[in-house]
Amino acid sequence: MPSDSTPLHMVDLIRRKRDGLALTERQIGFLVAGATSGSIPHEQLAAWLMAACIRGLSLDETRLLTLAMRDSGERFSPSRLGRPAVDKHSTGGVGDKTSLLIAPIAAACGLAVPMISGRGLGHTGGTLDKLESIPGYRTTLSLAEFESVLARCGASMIGQTPALAPADRVLYSLRDLTGTVENPGLICSSILSKKLAAGLDALVLDVKTGSGSFLRDPGACEFLAALLVATAESAGTRTVALLTNMDQPLSLTAGNWIEVAECVRLLRGEQPEGTEDVRRLSLLLAGWMIHLGGKAATPEAGFVLAEAALTDGSALAVFLKMVDAHGGDLSVFADLDATHKPGATHVLCAWESGYVASMDTTGIGWAVQRTGAGREKSGLPGVPSDRSSSLGWCDPVDPHAGILFHARLGSYVEAGQPLATVFATNREMTVEPLGFLLQSIVIAPDPPQPIPLVSRIFTRESAEAHLANAVR
Repeated sequence: MPSDSTPLHMVDLIRRKRDGLALTERQIGFLVAGATSGSIPHEQLAAWLMAACIRGLSLDETRLLTLAMRDSGERFSPSRLGRPAVDKHSTGGVGDKTSLLIAPIAAACGLAVPMISGRGLGHTGGTLDKLESIPGYRTTLSLAEFESVLARCGASMIGQTPALAPADRVLYSLRDLTGTVENPGLICSSILSKKLAAGLDALVLDVKTGSGSFLRDPGACEFLAALLVATAESAGTRTVALLTNMDQPLSLTAGNWIEVAECVRLLRGEQPEGTEDVRRLSLLLAGWMIHLGGKAATPEAGFVLAEAALTDGSALAVFLKMVDAHGGDLSVFADLDATHKPGATHVLCAWESGYVASMDTTGIGWAVQRTGAGREKSGLPGVPSDRSSSLGWCDPVDPHAGILFHARLGSYVEAGQPLATVFATNREMTVEPLGFLLQSIVIAPDPPQPIPLVSRIFTRESAEAHLANAVR
């Protein structure tokens, strides 16, 4: 056996993982340190990632990689805020705007919500792009500014800073370029390294399932959810994961400004028809946050408190205060419709009468992306979107592009009835989204079977039991 003083070489770690062997804590620390400092060449990191993606990571390797990546940079400490720090993370969906509702709801119920969010990539939308559709809203703050906003408002929503989990920025960009994204251990370590670096007391995870989820196989979704919960709990953060349905876009809108506007209406106490799912899911997730944060004895009691904050206006007050603290222009909320200024609009009507029987939500997500609302190249965390675009790191997004849905899964529609309105950057950019929608929506004589919004919930105990019985 080599001693702890034996020099480490990256090629040996590549061979070890290639041969299906687990890395030790020292070896993982060496890999993460080299990724952070740049001392390990990207081609060697990419080779190890491919070996890890094919061979897999053990539960212990996943935990060690998560903690090493967490500790690769600065760690935020919310202890001075005097509130339990709780966050929520979604694995990504279409029209998934719950963060915009959950953060102010949870803050209004006495929690600190240090939310570090991402940008849209591929068929999924990004919270930062939605927030930046509010003129002036700054998603890039220093950790000192982040703490200041949290102290004033209870919630702050920013992008990943260069100081937090810098190893993840390197490894994630390589995974995106080398086709090594879809591995549970690598996904888990990427998500949790950032969240745990924020010093959370508790974390609620929204793991998507169905046609719009990142992982299509239900068993893979369950395994990832259990792995996330068990890994975070082993690091001392109370965690729960809800498996939620993404067989259709969440509520009525998918885009940037139009999603913000929908959330503002819900925060104002309005309940437009078709928004029941996003309202209920937001309250369920917030209820768990409030419970894990110690402000309610059960998640059901947390749901009640969350709904009260939504209906009495206190969540809206937190949202507006947070936007103002981030430099956002509050005047745009005076007339939500007047603020929406798309370059081109096209209404897609039903081509026959019947029920909306199914939706390929991934295809619909690509339709949204093609309107100009999304991007194909990822942004660089911690760099403003305008500078990232000029440097070629990401595509710009159109804040007013997106899709408004007039019919939901199971709705009966008459031929010629509007199904969706496409908002695009220009007339030419409506063509491809319409093609995606025509391929993704099925109208049939019979309605589909209803699918529950939440199919399963993993706590620490059920997650550990699931992993013990899982074959991976």
